[in-house]
Amino acid sequence: MTPTETALAEELYKIAPDIELDDIDRSGDLRDEFDIDSMDFLNLVTALGKRFGIPMPEADYPRMQSFDDLAAYLDAQSDKRPCV
Repeated sequence: MTPTETALAEELYKIAPDIELDDIDRSGDLRDEFDIDSMDFLNLVTALGKRFGIPMPEADYPRMQSFDDLAAYLDAQSDKRPCV
């Protein structure tokens, strides 16, 4: 697992601790796979935005449908962040 995937898995565990990452379809809809509602999804996105130090606007939510989609989104946004 990549560092991004590990961070994503850790944040998902906080929301859905009963779900094993190995038991889900990583390309399936995140909300269905982890049985999370829109508020949980918002909490997840907020936590990841803070953890990675990146903005995650609502307009980008369609790009975050699955575990793999969200991990790719985080990697892409992190690459655009200026080095400090």
